[in-house]
Amino acid sequence: MLTWDDVLQLARAPDPAPADHLALSDAEWRARLTPDQFRVTRQAGTERAFSSDMCSLFEPGRYACVCCGALLFDGAEKFESGTGWPSFTQPASPAAIAYHVDESHGMVRVETVCARCDAHLGHVFPDGPAPGGLRYCMNAVALVRAGGH
Repeated sequence: MLTWDDVLQLARAPDPAPADHLALSDAEWRARLTPDQFRVTRQAGTERAFSSDMCSLFEPGRYACVCCGALLFDGAEKFESGTGWPSFTQPASPAAIAYHVDESHGMVRVETVCARCDAHLGHVFPDGPAPGGLRYCMNAVALVRAGGH
């Protein structure tokens, strides 16, 4: 289980490149994605809070990267954070997510990106439920529900 200290250490270290890293040009990404998906995942945008039904979806299932299909989260780790974005307590595996220190907008946060294709997903915060205390606050347009277990 990852903790906030683990996340901070990962955010300060260079990202290990996965063997199946996917790098496409902006034109190739634009051809694959909707304009909103491109803005959020490839340009580090943020969708409006409470703009997706995914926030209230709690059925068993898995959530993958909309860009490359990499498994990112299991629905068993999803919880209602009240923030207006889908929130998870842990990634599907420690290697699924890469972390970057984000000092934009006058604050220090930890950005989460897909480890396989570098898609911006959202941010992780140390105010989640026990036992790990993490809240992965994700943009719903960056995720695709990948079905049941």
